[in-house]
Amino acid sequence: MQCLHLIERLQLPATYMDLVQRIYVPLVAMLKQKKSGSPLFVSISGAQGAGKTTLVAFLKLLLESEHQLSTLALSLDDFYLGRQQRERLAKRIHPLFITRGVPGTHHLKKLEEVIKALLSGHACLIPTFNKATDDQFPESNWFSCQQRADIILFEGWCNNCPVMTSEQLSEPVNELEATEDKQAVWRTYSNEQLLQYHQHIYSRTDVLLMLKAPDFEQVFAWRRQQEDKLRLQTPARESSHIMDNAQLERFIMHFERNTRHSLEYLPENADIVLPLTSTHDISRIIQRQLPDIKC
Repeated sequence: MQCLHLIERLQLPATYMDLVQRIYVPLVAMLKQKKSGSPLFVSISGAQGAGKTTLVAFLKLLLESEHQLSTLALSLDDFYLGRQQRERLAKRIHPLFITRGVPGTHHLKKLEEVIKALLSGHACLIPTFNKATDDQFPESNWFSCQQRADIILFEGWCNNCPVMTSEQLSEPVNELEATEDKQAVWRTYSNEQLLQYHQHIYSRTDVLLMLKAPDFEQVFAWRRQQEDKLRLQTPARESSHIMDNAQLERFIMHFERNTRHSLEYLPENADIVLPLTSTHDISRIIQRQLPDIKC
């Protein structure tokens, strides 16, 4: 019944309950089985618009209501650097860092502090980011976490993305890189920062789950849907940074390299892969080193 209420609140079709039963229920059983004494840190990776937030909402609901496991949802997006911080980064390293997105535009130290506190069972303040204004909410709006979590669901578009070699970085993948990052300064620095993410954050992963998009071309359509939904939810006076199609196409180019790289290489490293169709349906659960669960 609670899942039905969540389906209604998220404005999903009634048929979504089939996906809940086929995929989310057995997935939750897997996570429960992997739970030990310390908090279970689950990293959820997936391209923009893949449905990470929806997946996390249902996993949290089922883990808490069906298994009485205290569950915390955490998003990489909430750790984006504020506008002024990115302006300083753009002046110091490369102008493309003015745009949030790639590794290097997150507050890595704060993210490490929060995850360390959560895994230790300590109280902490969790930042929140306002995408409509492209800036962090003031600290008074941050989430105060006081309760120890049994399971931490940490979702992010580039979570656990493999670090690239210099050869892989040499050729541009789109017009943005070809015209505005000719010397590969932006993508090289971002890749170096990704190594820091692995050392300080992703190395703590107990379970790596990947929502695998069909291909990169599908990502734009999904991200467009997200932007349209954000526009409907945001008062006009706060919507100055909501993007039109041309702005969104340029924005997506910032993510293209890491997204394509993850689609190609991350499935072989993920503990669990959920292959997505263009309509966000999931046909099966692929579990590494164990038989696939046919759904």
